[in-house]
Amino acid sequence: PHIRCDNGFYRFDHDCPKSIGKVRAFFGNVNKVVRSYAYIRQLGAKGLRQASGHAVLNANYLLALLTGEYNIPYGQRCMHEFVINGTAQNNIGVKTLYIANKLIDYGFHPPTTYFPLIVPEALMIEPTETENREMLELFAGAMLEIARLARTAPEEVAAAPITTPVTRMDELAAARQPVVCWKD
Repeated sequence: PHIRCDNGFYRFDHDCPKSIGKVRAFFGNVNKVVRSYAYIRQLGAKGLRQASGHAVLNANYLLALLTGEYNIPYGQRCMHEFVINGTAQNNIGVKTLYIANKLIDYGFHPPTTYFPLIVPEALMIEPTETENREMLELFAGAMLEIARLARTAPEEVAAAPITTPVTRMDELAAARQPVVCWKD
């Protein structure tokens, strides 16, 4: 429906013969599709090529910075994302989930963990085209520090996050006694 103003009051106007109708969930996440389409249209062909190039450059730069401390299962070059695995860290008692949680202590939102499923202890990292070199190096520095801590103080990594209002949850209790509603 369109929004109409009648005498200073706003209302929905459902009489729109050329409309596609109400957008419902079974059409998918239309807001994301529209936002993506608008971004692509705004950039244009040249801008989209440039943004894609930056995403690939950022991913390869970050991959190069992390090589050596983390296992790289799919080679030294990537497109816009890459997968590392934390099997070396897992062998000393530090799971990929602990690494992701420790990133929160450094102020980073953790990347996707345990995907793809064919990579043990997978961590999928996808720096966007908007990240600058300084931010990529800060992220790499945090990842390298976590790898060092995994060797020297694994209990510190396993206890993360510690700087957030809600610290590490009990995963076993959460699975066995889930709280699925709001409590005051």
